[in-house]
Amino acid sequence: MFSPGDVITVDFPGVTGVKRRPAVVVSSDVYHAARPDVIVGLITSQTAVTFGPTDYVLQDWAGAGLRVPSAFRSFLVTLPPSAHPAFVGHLSEQDWEAVRARVKAALAPLDGPGPSPAPPAPSP
Repeated sequence: MFSPGDVITVDFPGVTGVKRRPAVVVSSDVYHAARPDVIVGLITSQTAVTFGPTDYVLQDWAGAGLRVPSAFRSFLVTLPPSAHPAFVGHLSEQDWEAVRARVKAALAPLDGPGPSPAPPAPSP
């Protein structure tokens, strides 16, 4: 199975259909021990596009097995084994730490108090 920080290629769902593309594994070993699927974040070669605070341009892309300069996007998806994941490489420690920070920024805090209650609906 895969480990967090692994770079893999998968059949990734998109707006215009399924496309084979690289992704980084963000699911944990605990998750993998109980489930056959994998949670990944998108890797794109579109590094010149405006980035947000949850995106990151990979510094050691070649060392991770990628063929062109690439960036991580916090577009997360859970993929079944039928997505045909294949190992490509592993992110450097520097890149993995940055990706982890971006995923953390993209998700609602999972520790601490829960969300505030929704305001009441207006009366008719």
